[in-house]
Amino acid sequence: MARQMSIPRTRIVGTGHYLPATIVDNDALAKRLDTTDAWIQEHTGIQRRRVAAPGEVTSDMAAAASRAALEAAGLTPADLDMIIVATTSGDSPMPATAVHVQQKIGADMIPSFDIAASFAGFLYAMTVADQFISAGTFNTILVVGADMMTRLVNPEDRTTVPLFGDGAGAVVLGPATGDNRGILSTRIHADGGLTGLMSVPAGGSAEPVTADALAGQRHRLQIKGRELFQISVKHLTSYSMQALKAAGLTSAELDWVIPHQANRNIVDLISARLGYPRHKFIEDLAETGNTGAASIPIALDGAVRDGRVQPGHAVLLCALGAGITWGAAMVRM
Repeated sequence: MARQMSIPRTRIVGTGHYLPATIVDNDALAKRLDTTDAWIQEHTGIQRRRVAAPGEVTSDMAAAASRAALEAAGLTPADLDMIIVATTSGDSPMPATAVHVQQKIGADMIPSFDIAASFAGFLYAMTVADQFISAGTFNTILVVGADMMTRLVNPEDRTTVPLFGDGAGAVVLGPATGDNRGILSTRIHADGGLTGLMSVPAGGSAEPVTADALAGQRHRLQIKGRELFQISVKHLTSYSMQALKAAGLTSAELDWVIPHQANRNIVDLISARLGYPRHKFIEDLAETGNTGAASIPIALDGAVRDGRVQPGHAVLLCALGAGITWGAAMVRM
C-alpha cells in the first residue's frame, strides 16, 4: 500500500537571523571560571558564543532578524498580519517582546504576542502560525525565536555560562502554493511533571524577586544537566520519528536535520538512534553556543543562505526546553 503523503498548507517564504558582534571564546571564559577550553569542547562541542552589547535587548535582535527574513521573502512589514515571538528572555515581564518588535520594524497595529515554551518555543510558535494560515484567518505571519541567554545565567556558574549565547532567527510564513513545499507536520508536547529540570525560580508570582532571592541567585537559570540530557535524547528521537511518520516520510527521504543547538553529544546520540548520517545534521553550535528559542531559525537561515538547504529539500526540526516542552516539525523547503 502506498504511503499517504502530507499536503502542506503553510510554507516558509523567507528566513533571517541576527547574531551580536561580540565573540567570547572558551579561553576568555577559562580566565575567570574554573574550566578549560578542552573541557567545554569535550562536554558540549562549543568553541565560542556571541554576546549582546550593553544596552542591546532581545527585541533589538528579533527586529534585526525579522527585517532580514522580510527582505528574503520580498515583503515589507505592511504585508504582515501577525507577529509571534518565542522567547524565554524578553525585554521585560510585561509587555510582550513582540509588541516592541512590531514597533521597531514599523509594522501596522497587527496582533503581536509572545510564546513562552522555552527552547521549543520556535516550534510551538510555528505550529500556532500554521493553524491561523491553514484556517484562512491570516495570510502572512512573522515567527521569531529570540533569546539573550547570557543575561539569565549566573556569571560565576562554570556549568551554565559556557553553554549559552545570544541571537535571534526569524521566518515569514504564508499559504502553500500547491507544489508540496511547506510545513508537512508538527508535533508539540509538554510534561509539567519535569519542571524542576530547568527553571528560573524567582521573578514570578510563586517567588517574587527579593533581596534573599537575588543573593541566592534564584533569578538565574538552574539546570539539572544529566537528567535533561537523557530526556532530550529520548524525546527528540521519539517525536522526530512521529513527525516523519505524520508527514508520510522515512528517514531515508530526509535531506537535513536541524536540532536545537544545545549539545554536540546529544546530537550524536539522536543521529545514531534515528539511523541518519551525522553529516546531515546542520549545526552552528560550535560558533554560537545555545541560543535558546533562536537556535533552530538561526541554523536554518545560515544553511539557506550558504546553499546547503535548497528548495524542495525535506528538513526535520526538533527541540526540547524547560517545562519540559518539546516538539518536532517536518518542512519541505
